Amino acid sequence: MRYFGALLFIIICTALHAAAVKPFMVKYPNGYTVADTDTIVRKTSVSAGISYGSDALFFGRTGPIKYPFMSTDLIINTKPGFFVYGSAVKVLGYKPLVDEIDLGGGYYYRLSKKFNGTVSYTRFIFNKEANIIKSSASNDINWKNSFDWKYLKTSATVDYLFGKSYDVFTTISNSKYFESSFNIFNDQDFISVNPSVNLIFGTQNFVQRYAVDHDTRLEVDNIAVINENGRRARANAKFNMLNYSFKIPLAYNMPHYTLEASYKYSIPVNVEGALKNRRESFFNFTFYYVFY
Repeated sequence: MRYFGALLFIIICTALHAAAVKPFMVKYPNGYTVADTDTIVRKTSVSAGISYGSDALFFGRTGPIKYPFMSTDLIINTKPGFFVYGSAVKVLGYKPLVDEIDLGGGYYYRLSKKFNGTVSYTRFIFNKEANIIKSSASNDINWKNSFDWKYLKTSATVDYLFGKSYDVFTTISNSKYFESSFNIFNDQDFISVNPSVNLIFGTQNFVQRYAVDHDTRLEVDNIAVINENGRRARANAKFNMLNYSFKIPLAYNMPHYTLEASYKYSIPVNVEGALKNRRESFFNFTFYYVFY
């Protein structure tokens, strides 16, 4: 817990430093829109997106085998800063028609030109036959703060998972947004890239819960459980570094829509044995449209 206390202290101090400035503007909440653009929304809007992913990744952990997926997202942003969202996930090549439905809402705030954040709640609803590792979670409370240093943007996010398993995560991300000074097909389009380096700290009780709930996956031979309250369960409850990752998203942008392709290289650490995760490359393709 020593890592979590220090990181949470940094987040709170940053928020207090910016608290004297009134919020303005509304932005897509990161993590619910699927593209990594920095587009600002100044009015009530609705955005709809569809994406493909080469494997399901959840807080730096993957399942015992690859689960490529398609997902759809719908987000309603309001001018005061409140938003609601929903998404559906289909794992390709497996029986359930829909593996997962997420519903949630939250609030976006902007405390200065350089500092903004979101606080949100998400409810995860899974098909009983879903095998993705995220199916061990039920609810998530998310608090994210971002500060733009001009040459670098730093984000600190705290997640609290509860329900079927109980976990706490802190994600630190450093990114730099670049936008082309030229156009491609007309005078309104442009290219953007937003490379980032990400660190995830946290507990991993959800891994133990997944192993217990999906004992049929034991035969894959890279998932193991001694017992639910044994040594590995206690090790999964420790707050440790979980993952390093590097991401490069490349996007084509128009005033109302974005088409993005991204590559992520993930390095899991402190894997306690329930899932023998290894270094892996992830590819995602996303399209979303914004209605004003």
